Amino acid sequence: MTDLDCQQFVEQVTAFLEGGLDPAEEQRFVDHLALCDGCDRYLDQVRQTVHALRELPAEALSPENRQALLNTFRAKH
Repeated sequence: MTDLDCQQFVEQVTAFLEGGLDPAEEQRFVDHLALCDGCDRYLDQVRQTVHALRELPAEALSPENRQALLNTFRAKH
């Protein structure tokens, strides 16, 4: 396995997808991905979720519900 563990991998998924990792971090991420089937599936699930959410119309969520979701997310992170 690589020097990046699965927990660190999960923590870096968003940065990876947004191009926010520096070259060394990105290489560690890709090295781990090549060796870990579980993280490969996790990354695929995140990509599918992001793609599905992009298909939703912006007005599908009321401002009140949007704020409630943001408050819940912020309280957990």
